[in-house]
Order: sequence, then C-alpha cells, then structure tokens
Amino acid sequence: MFGVDIGIDLGTANILVFVKGKGVVIQEPSVVAMNLDTNKICAIGEEARQMIGRTPGNIKAIRPLSEGVIADYEVTRQILEFFIAKAVGHRRLFKPRVVVCVPSGVTGVEKRAVLEATTQAAAKDVYIISEPMAAAIGCGIDISAPSGNMIVDIGGGTTDIAVISLGGEVVSQSLRIGGSHLEEAIGRHVKRVYNIAIGERTAEQIKIEIGTAYPREERKMNIRGRDLVTGLPCTVELSSHSVYQSLEEPIHNIIDVIISVLEVTPPELAADIVNQGMILTGGGALLDGLADLILEKTHVPVHIAEDPLTCVARGTGEVLKMLDKLRDGAILTSRSTFKA
Repeated sequence: MFGVDIGIDLGTANILVFVKGKGVVIQEPSVVAMNLDTNKICAIGEEARQMIGRTPGNIKAIRPLSEGVIADYEVTRQILEFFIAKAVGHRRLFKPRVVVCVPSGVTGVEKRAVLEATTQAAAKDVYIISEPMAAAIGCGIDISAPSGNMIVDIGGGTTDIAVISLGGEVVSQSLRIGGSHLEEAIGRHVKRVYNIAIGERTAEQIKIEIGTAYPREERKMNIRGRDLVTGLPCTVELSSHSVYQSLEEPIHNIIDVIISVLEVTPPELAADIVNQGMILTGGGALLDGLADLILEKTHVPVHIAEDPLTCVARGTGEVLKMLDKLRDGAILTSRSTFKA
C-alpha cells in the first residue's frame, strides 16, 4: 500500500486531520498535558482538554500553538506525530504527503518551523497553504477564476481576511485576535464586574451559549466560579447583554480590519465582493449576530460557510486531489522554497 495523503488544519484551538478518500477523521483540541517532573506528555487532544483547570501541581495543560504559530516546537512535533499516526496507522511502509494550513500573516521563519516539525513527525513531503486560501477552496470557490472572493476566517488564535482572484491573494491581512481572545475578554469582564474568577472552559461555554455580537433577545445562564472576596465557590446569573459588553472591543477590532481590507481592494474586485458577498469561516463564524453586525458596518452581504469549523480542513482535502498539479504553483510552500 502506498503512502496516504493527509491535510492538517493546525489551529490554535483545534487540530483537524483530513485523510484523502475518507474526509475529516480527527477533530480534537490542540492541548497537551505535560508531567513537569518527567517533562513527558501525559495526554493529547480531548483527553488533555478535560484536564484544563483540574490538574495537580506536577501536571500542566498547555497549548503549544499560540496565535496560529508554533510556540513550543518539540511539543508541536510530538502532537503532529501522534495525530498523523492516529490518522494513518503506526505501521506504514510509506510516509504520507502532508498539506498544512497556516495564517496568511506568518513569517518565513514561522513557515519553516511548521515544515520542519511536520517533516520530523513522519511526513514524506510537506506543503504549506494559507488558511484563507484553503478555506476558499473548502467553500467550493473556484480560486482560479478572474473574480473577487473575500474570505474572513476567524480561528482560535487569528483572524485572516483575504481577497482572492486568479489563484492568488490580491489583498490579505492577518489579525492576532480569535476565539481564544474572546474567551479571555469574557473572563476579564466577569472578574471585573462580578468579582468572580472563572476557568477557560467556563468562558468558552459562556461564549457558545449566550455570547453575541449583535444583541437582540436577552438570554441568561448560571455560571459557577470562585468569589475573589471570600475565596469560596459561588454561582451568579450572567446575561447575554453583559457578555456583549465584554466582546464589543475585540469584535470591532476584527471589523476594523475587514473594512481596511475592503478599502484597499481594487475597484473591480470590490464590485464582485458587493455582488457575491463575503464568506465567514472558522469557529468564530458561529458567534451569534456576527454576520449581521458585519453587514451593518460594511454594507456587504455576509454568508456563513457550510460547516465553518471544518472548512479549512476540507480545503486541504481538495488541494490533495490536485497536489501533483499545484505543488509547483504559487499557493503552496514547500521545503524547496527555502533552499539557497
């Protein structure tokens, strides 16, 4: 049996693995539980996420990817090795070819780190593609057409905005604000207003259940945390309007960048975007009211991609189908790009 081609969406919050011919086979948090005494990994993925905020002193749950780039090289390599083995099996005669997604604003050094880590994790050939380009392909857009398509990919650590035409990014910008920053904003707000400390998972639950970018009907939920005055566990009722106040600043930062990209988009492509609308992908696209707020601020129609969480990973799957044709093109970066 020959090597299996796989695509990896290497996200700050989640790692998705696409296997050619099978689809998305892995979708797990990019979290690792480390034993600080032995400096070894105890758990990876969902098992490690369950440990966040619940570990003893000698075990620490960490995210080795920060704002879309590698923060801990060795741990990232081990994560990739684990998920590649899980996707294609430990016993394989041929190493797989891998397509990995990275934010559009990463530097050459950061790209090279991803290439080297993936190669060392048991890959034969590694190719890098930008997240908005992969998202556009995953949405079914013909990126080679002479037409302007705008992609807004809101991931866990970054937001990537790109205008794509004729197989390239005409205008692109990457903002290091994503879903994890929204959760941090919620945590700070609850601490400041209610004097309660909450964990990362609680903040994520608040964002999903009552988080909103465009307040309409009032929704409420009870949250549990630690009272910073008494030090005791407590419960308070949180409203969607209160959560909206905490999310207002980071969301408007994202919209400001969308507007700045539109302002420098060539007129012909801008006309295409107004006609066809922009597409939201990534987990952040699911935030309640975000599409309505962007429409109100930009006057451009906004569409949420089908299954936005897996859009980038599905895009890598389409790239794998055309890999022999695309590998020497401009949209993919390989190790040969960095050779002197």
